[in-house]
Amino acid sequence: MFLPTTKAEMEQRGWDQADFVLVTGDAYVDHHSFGTAIIGRLLEQYGYRVAVLPRPDFHSAEDFRRFGRPRLGFLINSGVVDSMVNN
Repeated sequence: MFLPTTKAEMEQRGWDQADFVLVTGDAYVDHHSFGTAIIGRLLEQYGYRVAVLPRPDFHSAEDFRRFGRPRLGFLINSGVVDSMVNN
């Protein structure tokens, strides 16, 4: 099962809150060659609830509110592609 990327997917798992929201500049690909998947799965193995927020619209806060307030925090990475190339 993929890590949740929407509130509905999080609720399907029976979660009312994620421990971490992992924000990435890339699309979410659940494969061991992508850092977001590695970090998310490692945290999941340690018992944390991890939701993934791929390519959020940084012009507003709406995407960052998608899952509600995480219990422990947001983790942010730029993704595989350089952030200047994404712009």
